[in-house]
Amino acid sequence: MQHRTVHDVMTREVVSARPDTPFKEVAALFHRNDVTAIPVVDDQGRPVGVVSEADLIRKEAVLPDPGGRDPGRRLDAYDRARAEAETAGGLMTGPAVTARGGWSIAEAARAMEKHKVKRLPVVDEIGRLVGIVSRSDLLEVFLRHDSAIREEIDHDVLGRTLRLAPDDVRVAVHDGVVTLSGRLPRRSLVPITEQLCRAVDGVVAVHQTLTWSEDDTELRVEHPHAYGAGRR
Repeated sequence: MQHRTVHDVMTREVVSARPDTPFKEVAALFHRNDVTAIPVVDDQGRPVGVVSEADLIRKEAVLPDPGGRDPGRRLDAYDRARAEAETAGGLMTGPAVTARGGWSIAEAARAMEKHKVKRLPVVDEIGRLVGIVSRSDLLEVFLRHDSAIREEIDHDVLGRTLRLAPDDVRVAVHDGVVTLSGRLPRRSLVPITEQLCRAVDGVVAVHQTLTWSEDDTELRVEHPHAYGAGRR
């Protein structure tokens, strides 16, 4: 089974800023390139943070209402310093949470969820920026056709990995949902088969009504004297 990696789905031409890039130039980069966030890199091209539209909007949020009706949003010292910043280095959220090109889609998704971020700068083995991956990039795997998912399960999971006969398990895929039916040689293969199918790129869920020829999950009770048990 071959899974798509961050390298497969990331954007390689990355718009970036330097820590000393002025506020207005950052805003212009967003506008010209139709992006909502950009990595901030140091002199060696290593990400040190990310500046987003939200970071720029913070400056507007603290301004008082021209009519005097609203004194503006109150921020703590850290956020106020960022709101008053004039360069990307002061505006950015840091340190940057990064990904590696060899990561699986699942690894990148877990990192985004853990750190509550919408995108990850992708770095090489020495930490230099080589791309950026967003939530929408990760969701591309779910655009995979049902026929491609079914073919991979039949050929790679059931045939090559589990070495089952072609007629042992029947596979149906509709809108990414996999349904397995048929008979496996051993009961212990049921959860293994289900787990392997779930790991196929583009699979939304797996349902199964699999049966088995041999129940190899039952505990075997040895004779009490088999290992000298009960001897005096």
